[in-house]
Amino acid sequence: MAKNPYMSAWLSAANKITNTARSQSMAAAKAEARRSQKDMVSAWFDLLTPLSSKSKGGSTRRKRTSSSTSRAKRR
Repeated sequence: MAKNPYMSAWLSAANKITNTARSQSMAAAKAEARRSQKDMVSAWFDLLTPLSSKSKGGSTRRKRTSSSTSRAKRR
């Protein structure tokens, strides 16, 4: 039985498309897993670490940004 060159070319293209889609979906899944793991670790860390004494009382001053300083100059 002879090989069909058109079928071979079609299957090669189909495999290329399938492998590209597979690799993109795996990359997206790994990125999402990394993101969710980072969020989970951050949430647990925030939960288990005590608040610092600086944030419990007293007034905290905000650092002026360039937009807030220009607004203050206009007044």
